[in-house]
Amino acid sequence: MNRTHFTFTGVAVASLIALAGCASNAGSDSMPGMDHGGSGTSVSPSANSSDAGHNAADTMFARMMIPHHAQAVEMSDAMLAKTDIPPAVTALAVKIKEAQAPEIDKMTAWLKSWNENATMPADGHGGHGMDGMLSDADLQKLKDAQGMEAAKLFLTQMIAHHEGAVSMAKTETSQGKNPEAVELGKDIIAAQEAEIREMQDLLAGL
Repeated sequence: MNRTHFTFTGVAVASLIALAGCASNAGSDSMPGMDHGGSGTSVSPSANSSDAGHNAADTMFARMMIPHHAQAVEMSDAMLAKTDIPPAVTALAVKIKEAQAPEIDKMTAWLKSWNENATMPADGHGGHGMDGMLSDADLQKLKDAQGMEAAKLFLTQMIAHHEGAVSMAKTETSQGKNPEAVELGKDIIAAQEAEIREMQDLLAGL
């Protein structure tokens, strides 16, 4: 599936990021060695944080995955607000929200403990697009859709969204240093690849 890069600008995402804005700016904001090519975000070993507990790949993983997860929660909330959705799709939206909301809290806490800002640094990387992210227009289309149209749109959008998360998680597992962050990356890969297969089956049956 071709993936489209979008810049996250949703209000809900901004609100979640703001919760972690009190973190100290003592960490390194710039991401030297960051490679925007390909489907993932590559960080060179030279970009390691001075903190022995994590490196720049860990920081970037958390910074990018927080808003990515936040949009998945927002998409799920959009479905749960509707009353004419197939039960299996509603159940999936509940599962996604229940899994990803706590992970947002976990990653936000990591960034605070690492003295890293939760927001992207204002050095040109703040507008970095992420695989699978919906544009504001696409998100609004999901919120406006009803019934079977909404269910199919949700599944199609969330499959691409999950594929983007898996791509970022694979970058973390290969380049990250913090054991907890790497483990979360592995968990995201396993869980979301399974959900991608589930959504593909659901979509085929609608």
